[in-house]
Amino acid sequence: MDVVSDAISTVRIGQPASNRVRVSGSWCTRLAPYDGAGFHVVLEGNCWLLPDGGSPVSLGVGDAVLLPHGTGHVIADSPADAVAVERAVPFDGWAGGQGAGRPRAASGEVEMLCGKYRLDHSRVHPLMAELPTLVHLPNRAGIRPELRAAIDLLGGELGEQRPGSCVAVPSLLDLLLVYMIRSWVSEDRTGVWPAVLGDPVASAALRALHSDPSAPWTNDRLAAEAGVSRPTLARRFTALVGRPPMAYLTWWRLTLAATLLRDTQDPLAIARRVGYGTPYALSHAFSREFGTTPGRYRAAAPGGEPAL
Repeated sequence: MDVVSDAISTVRIGQPASNRVRVSGSWCTRLAPYDGAGFHVVLEGNCWLLPDGGSPVSLGVGDAVLLPHGTGHVIADSPADAVAVERAVPFDGWAGGQGAGRPRAASGEVEMLCGKYRLDHSRVHPLMAELPTLVHLPNRAGIRPELRAAIDLLGGELGEQRPGSCVAVPSLLDLLLVYMIRSWVSEDRTGVWPAVLGDPVASAALRALHSDPSAPWTNDRLAAEAGVSRPTLARRFTALVGRPPMAYLTWWRLTLAATLLRDTQDPLAIARRVGYGTPYALSHAFSREFGTTPGRYRAAAPGGEPAL
């Protein structure tokens, strides 16, 4: 695994949901804040998005926007003033009446892909936490070809009920999330984690830790993996990531254990997968990090089993 893949996998729960909607005339709809991330992609026409507490953003054909922290927002045919926002129709009921089976959008109409991802923000990776309130990815010729391809494939699957679409659509939605976050990582020039992943020493060390978190890592072994001296690794990693390599490894092992508690009932298997020799050793470290035992954490997690 790599950092971006792990950062997404640890917070993603359940299956994403999506709609393909068409609308014309004067319209304004609101999506309330939610525990997850949302996205919109404009397929035809133009519209505006107004995030809670933010400035309006103009969206054109092919533009994609990700709201990674579930910020409430309004989308409308024009910049919405306070009166329009107050009258905005809730999205859930509004989207269901837009007639997704109509022919191709005519002049003046807007067609969009809209969706949500369920995320567990209780153990979010700092890369995900650093994402801005809104990630706007304008459509520009010759850039982000993989994102454009994913949008085209997803639009086709949502536009027609093809055999196998129940499997294809969730997979394409997951792919779309990866591509949107990847675009932010590669294009942002001010964020901490884009800088971390752009640094050859820190990124090599992180790649090694995420590829095999249960390995008996030491600072010397990790420095050799990154191709630098131990002091150089400690200095660059700590300055960029915000904690020393072994402290990051401990935090990541316990974060991974929290994710695995959803998926298996075998405490010994979890302990070994995250580098602890016994369930007792894992429980002690886990309680220190999360303030609760693994069993109680599992019971409180979505779909968790009652604690014994």
